[in-house]
Amino acid sequence: METLRQLWGYPLFRVGEGVLTVGAVAAVLLSFVALYLVSLWVKRLITRRLLTRTSLDLGAREAIGSLFRYFVLFLGSIVIIQSAGIDLTALSVLAGAIGVGIGFGLQNIANNFISGIIILLERPIKVGDRVEVGNIDGQVVAIGARATTVITNDNIAVIVPNSRFISEPVVNWTQNDPRVRFKIPVGVAYGSDLRLVERLLLQVARENPDVLDDPAPAVRLMAFGDSAVEFELRVWSTTLVHKRGKLISDLNFAIYETFQQHGIEIPFPQRDVHIRSVERIIPS
Repeated sequence: METLRQLWGYPLFRVGEGVLTVGAVAAVLLSFVALYLVSLWVKRLITRRLLTRTSLDLGAREAIGSLFRYFVLFLGSIVIIQSAGIDLTALSVLAGAIGVGIGFGLQNIANNFISGIIILLERPIKVGDRVEVGNIDGQVVAIGARATTVITNDNIAVIVPNSRFISEPVVNWTQNDPRVRFKIPVGVAYGSDLRLVERLLLQVARENPDVLDDPAPAVRLMAFGDSAVEFELRVWSTTLVHKRGKLISDLNFAIYETFQQHGIEIPFPQRDVHIRSVERIIPS
């Protein structure tokens, strides 16, 4: 027991006028682990209990919970360091060195952390949004201090640095309104009854359960192409925003089958080749 007590009080190094012992270091480490767990508990308490009684959506609750968690971590870290007998004023030189390191070697980390704070405050994206950034297309499932997690339709988690959401163009499909419009191009052969084509396209849209009645589907005649009269079916949906390919595929199947039933031809590019014969003059 005496040996353990001596080991617990064994001095490791001095910080200012204080001395850090093995016991003090162990207590600081355990305190930080406990602080981390407490911060998670505070976030869950705020997002899942307190704020669920308000009209805030999931993204707003997650943002507020994350800000409270960072505040608890910051305040708790100061209390732990002071309680361990470490004089923060003695770490001014070390803080200056860390500041230089952040300015040079840790620029990306600092940039991503600040970007994460901006995202939580301004909320250009939030948990549950469908976003596109670069070649990444998926649903936001978590916004952290350094990076945001996006789940693609292939169920692959992509960790995106927060700075990309601040510095690059981001397409947010569901930020303000869950309704999204889809455009399906359709070409029919010349000589088709164009008004019948319009009615059939609207019929296909109305029969699809994932297409909204308000706003109503619409058909536009876009152009007279080289090989087809080009239409565009425009529909709105809220249920398949995260699976746009499925909605477009279902509508295309229904359009093809409906056109076949009514004798509407979907053409393909054709070219007529004329060969001009050239009479050769063969010298005798």
